[in-house]
Amino acid sequence: MAGESAKSGGARGEEAACRHLERSGYRILERNYRGPRYEVDIVAGEGGVLAFVEVKTRRPGEEESGLLAVGAGKQRRLMRAAEHYLLTHPEARSLPCRFDVVMVEAAPGGEARVLRLLRDAFR
Repeated sequence: MAGESAKSGGARGEEAACRHLERSGYRILERNYRGPRYEVDIVAGEGGVLAFVEVKTRRPGEEESGLLAVGAGKQRRLMRAAEHYLLTHPEARSLPCRFDVVMVEAAPGGEARVLRLLRDAFR
């Protein structure tokens, strides 16, 4: 596996998000879950709830926030990926579900840090 400095900002952001989620009580079930046409960055459990987590990594000073990057089109794609996950994981169908967003800042070649975890972001 390539060293940390060789990883993209997105990959470093996802790793930082997973560490933050685990420290916050989440259990990571899958990373980069792919349905036929859509992807969810992280599928995790938290207190009996299934969370589909989108990670938005930005460089310091970038104008667009992570939340603005999860517009209506992206939300629809995430929902379709979540539907596929539930179709292929019958054990998860009875769990309440929600969509969370983790905003991460990552300087080129630097450490990634979580700026914000927004639970139930689509409400």
